[in-house]
Amino acid sequence: MNTRFTPSRLAPAILLLCAAWLSSSAMAQADEARAKKIVGGVCFVCHGAEGESSSEVFPRLAGQHWEYTAKQLENFKTGKRKSTAMADMVAKLTPDEMVALGQFFEKKAIEVEPPKDAGLAAVGKYIYHNGNKYSGLAACASCHGAEAKGTTALPRLAGQYSGYTETQLKQFNLRERTNDNAVMHAIASKMSPLEMAAVAEYLSGK
Repeated sequence: MNTRFTPSRLAPAILLLCAAWLSSSAMAQADEARAKKIVGGVCFVCHGAEGESSSEVFPRLAGQHWEYTAKQLENFKTGKRKSTAMADMVAKLTPDEMVALGQFFEKKAIEVEPPKDAGLAAVGKYIYHNGNKYSGLAACASCHGAEAKGTTALPRLAGQYSGYTETQLKQFNLRERTNDNAVMHAIASKMSPLEMAAVAEYLSGK
């Protein structure tokens, strides 16, 4: 029995692979176009057209893991994460659109600026990488990574506005933010206001 592959046998398989690739590519382009339209219609006002954000009140989304962004959008829609403003923004988004928006912003890059307060950032660097053995505070790097780039389940913190990061730490401490894992409640409860500000300042310049 001759089982050798011949060009005539390979051709259909190659055509199927090409068709699948073209279909996938077309869907990706459609998703990106849809995401760009949504960003241009709503998101850009607060988060910027490239995810750079217009103010420290709003997070920079550029470079953030798409899985994390999509999860936050879903949590805003279901009410797991509280925000009157965001609840209105995501009310009509579909799961596919949330993923598309996450992937759109993940591809964007931001220009990281040096921290405004170098001394405060130096304190933050120590806390981020070493924690505080006197209060039992664990090193932030143990979860978010030495470069603060996070994972698909944990946010990228590098390059985030210091004001936004500090606000989130305070909200975790006050249990005003409850949609992410309870570990952050324990972490934030052991941080002093100075440590929160310092870590946030350090991360803003990474």
